[in-house]
Amino acid sequence: MVLSGRTEAFEPLVTPYRGPVLALAYRLTRDREDAREVAQEALLKAFRSLARFDVSRSFRNWLFQIAANEARDRRRKRAREQVGFRDATDRTPATAGPEAGHDRRELRSGIMRALDALGPREREVFVLRDLEELDIRETSRVLGCSSVSVRVNLSSARRKLRDAIRRDFPHLEEKR
Repeated sequence: MVLSGRTEAFEPLVTPYRGPVLALAYRLTRDREDAREVAQEALLKAFRSLARFDVSRSFRNWLFQIAANEARDRRRKRAREQVGFRDATDRTPATAGPEAGHDRRELRSGIMRALDALGPREREVFVLRDLEELDIRETSRVLGCSSVSVRVNLSSARRKLRDAIRRDFPHLEEKR
């Protein structure tokens, strides 16, 4: 229906994906306002590009690809605007609430800092593969790179995250 030009059919198509696209955008941008803008722009671009959608592909992955590209563009724009300046203390996790324990908030904060320390491609691969649970092939399609590149970046990201967590939270190793 949507592919035949019925614009009113687009809303029910994307409604189930609004939350996941917003979550992906936040994980990639690490900024709530940027995430909202990225998600909104991704959905608009998807609507405008619907005629070019390849129905043999996953709609979810196609939306994720658009959102990942949009987040990448947003990061580049921010980097140009804030050359050499970054205030990581102003960034707070979206889901940390007052009911969360101190240790949990501290761990989450440490993980977010570790994610921020990853390179852009490593972060994209880690978020799509390990947090959004796309497989290697889907992740490579979303990012427009090879499966080998996904595996290399994923391995690097996991190693860096593991090292950062071990460094910042040695008490977690003792509990094993």
